Order: sequence, then structure tokens, then C-alpha cells
Amino acid sequence: MTSTMSAETIAVASPADFHVHLRQGQLAEVVTKHVRQGGFSLAYVMPNLKPPITSTEQALLYRAQLQAIDPGVEYLMTLYLCPELTPDEIRKAARTGIVGVKSYPRGVTTNSEGGIESYEAYYPVFAAMEEEGMVLNLHGEVPGSAATNTCVLNAEPAFLPHLRKLHAQFPKLRIVLEHATTRAAVECVKSLGDTVACTITAHHLALTVDDWAGQSWHFCKPVAKYPDDRAALQEVVREGHPRFFLGSDSAPHPAETKATASPTQACAAGVYTSPILLPLVAHLLESFDALDKLEGFVSSHGRAFYGRPVTESDRRVVLRRASDKVVGIEGYGTGATHVVPFWAGKTIGWEIVEEKEEVW
Repeated sequence: MTSTMSAETIAVASPADFHVHLRQGQLAEVVTKHVRQGGFSLAYVMPNLKPPITSTEQALLYRAQLQAIDPGVEYLMTLYLCPELTPDEIRKAARTGIVGVKSYPRGVTTNSEGGIESYEAYYPVFAAMEEEGMVLNLHGEVPGSAATNTCVLNAEPAFLPHLRKLHAQFPKLRIVLEHATTRAAVECVKSLGDTVACTITAHHLALTVDDWAGQSWHFCKPVAKYPDDRAALQEVVREGHPRFFLGSDSAPHPAETKATASPTQACAAGVYTSPILLPLVAHLLESFDALDKLEGFVSSHGRAFYGRPVTESDRRVVLRRASDKVVGIEGYGTGATHVVPFWAGKTIGWEIVEEKEEVW
């Protein structure tokens, strides 16, 4: 496989987003189409719906619903880690092609009220996943607590001992620390074995604390951290480390819940990047001299870890340098399905111009 780059165009082999929220119902009808619009042909789909996806049957039904909206994307499905999930269900899910299980600590992000409080109770599930070759996807934060002086700014470093312990207990289990935001997380993953990887979002390559403090459109969980943390994310992408790759955590919320808070209700946590994802990632990587690492970050690294390599039949997406192209602020959908993407109102330096069959 080869990528092609010139001063004005870049061809990327079969981009893959290894962490995306596609919601359900009418909102799914709007946002699922944006995976391909943003340049991607594979979506690793999160299970935190209402109710969450906890069984093989639910996951297969959800995949069928997404395929009915846009059959041109490969949807890799996940289950939600919960007390009802058993080793037998893991084996059943693996036989049907379900790829992973997502762990959410209780209450730390959208629709995580049924999240876990202790990992030891799930060791039999993890053992079955290790045997079946499934992937454990970790939302790497612990719940906030005054007793332990834990809040959104240090919840990720506080989680890392759990990651180390899980890897030591299940060294052959593939584990992905999702949407890393800190230098501590980057260094932790780099120190562990080849079965531990890490996703990085586009927005965390751009944002710091100052960008979301007072700006609800930049507020997400985990929150963006300090400038040095952002620098660590940029450095590992620029390094081209094979165990760090894109997982957008693109999380659409209706504009009315994203833009406002009330005395009793916080604004929604989530940044929506799917419609502009590949051009946005190219724009950001170019800003810190990592454009030559684009294909590894958005395609080959993640595909290698998940065992989904690019094939001769896959497409490549061609980006062209753009001038004065501004991401629209009008968004997509209406009413309860009205969503507005990240970077709205700002200039973006690349645009998708075509897809090609040949990638070799």
C-alpha cells in the first residue's frame, strides 16, 4: 500500500474512524451519512444508546439500521460493558463479527449511568474476550470525587493504574485507551506492550482548557487539558507511533442542548466532527508539521491493530488544498436533529475532491 502526496493533493487509503457515535432514530438518519461525507469508509460504533447495546441481537439490529441509512460504510460493532454481559455472550458476539466491548466508568460521560465501578467482577468476561480476540475499549477516566481530589482535569491520570493492571492481568487482550488527552496517558500507553493502543481525537489536537471554559461547543468528556498535554498528543502523531491512531469520538448533540445550559442542567458534552473529519485532520496535522503522517494516523495504524488492513478493493480519498474555505455554521438537520460541526465559522485548509478505486 502506498499513499500519494503533492504540494496540492493528498491521496489517503481507506480512512477508518475507530471511535464514533451515530446515535439512533431520527438523529441517526442525519448523522450516519456524515461518516462518508467526512471521507471515511469504516466506523467503529459506540454502544451508549438508550437503552445501551448490551447483547449480540441488539448490536446486529443496530448495524442493520445503520446499513439501511448508508450501506457504503463498514460498521464495526461494540457491546456495552455491564453486569448482564457474560462470557457466553462474548463468545456468541465474536462468532457474529462483533469486534469490541466498551467500558464506561459510571456517570463520566453521555449515557454512562450504567457504567462500571469495579473491573475485577468482569475478569471472566475479559478472559473470554482475550480468547476470542475481541477488543476492550476503555473510557479512561474515574468518576470525580472530593474525597480523592478528583475532577475532570485529573480523572484521566487517575485511571491509568487500572489500565496497567488490566494489561498485566490479560497481556494478550487487545486494549484501546480511548480519546487520550494527557501526556501521562501517552507515556503510559507507550510504556505498555503491543496489545495496548490509544485513540486520539481531532478536537483534542486543537483544544486546551481555555478553549472550552465558557464555550459550550468545545465542551466534551474527557475535557481538553493543558497546552503541554496537547503538545504530547501532537508529538506522538508526528512521531508516527503505530499504536496511536484516530478515533474521532464525534458526538452529535442537538444544537439546542449543545449551545445552552440552565441552573439545573449542564450543556451536552460532545464535539461533532464527522462531516469534516478528514479535511480537519489534515488541516490540524499540517499545523504541527505532521501531514506526512496523515495516512498512518487515519488509516493504516488503526487498521493494523484491529486486523482490518486496506485491500485492493478499497478506495482512497483524495484531498485538495483549499483556500478561503469556511466550515458552515448552519449545520445539518432541523429541530431535535439540528447539529452543528466543530470548526464552524473557521477556515479549513483541505477539501475532499474525489475517491479512487486503486490504492496499491
